[in-house]
Amino acid sequence: MRERRRTVTVGRVVLPDVIRPGLRAVFCGTAAGAASARRDAYYAGPGNKFWRALHVVGLTPRTLDPAEFRSLLDYGLGLTDLSKLQSGSDLEIGTTGFDVARLAQLVRRNTPTVVAFNGKKAGRAALEEVEDYGQQDVRFAGREAWVLPSTSGAANRYWDLAPWQELAGRVV
Repeated sequence: MRERRRTVTVGRVVLPDVIRPGLRAVFCGTAAGAASARRDAYYAGPGNKFWRALHVVGLTPRTLDPAEFRSLLDYGLGLTDLSKLQSGSDLEIGTTGFDVARLAQLVRRNTPTVVAFNGKKAGRAALEEVEDYGQQDVRFAGREAWVLPSTSGAANRYWDLAPWQELAGRVV
């Protein structure tokens, strides 16, 4: 039987924000997964589809390795999470560590064209109401908000590349 990993709560940021003024899109997840925390890289779990999705929809010229996450800035893209001090699965971390006010301040300061939430849980935490995937009727911190199907391997049954393609068409 596999040993269940516990949430890692630390007094330091698990993964740094990758953001600067004027980006086309900033992708926001809930928190770093356990594999990402161990590898010190965003979306590093073996079943995560994030890096492949970015390439397939034309946001990056090739599938980047998770260790190259800082290079997303070169493509006008950024990364952050709602919880910067926890890692683990969505079930393990809950929502108590989400810092929506911090995210809003980060977005206001850097003014990306779009804030794209990776999964409905992240979208609902920041926007409160999310009906479906895609562009939302509400804005986040004055910016266009999108909710995309989660790239996590744990969310495979909800996977759909179409909203990712729509977002790419908007920000390319």
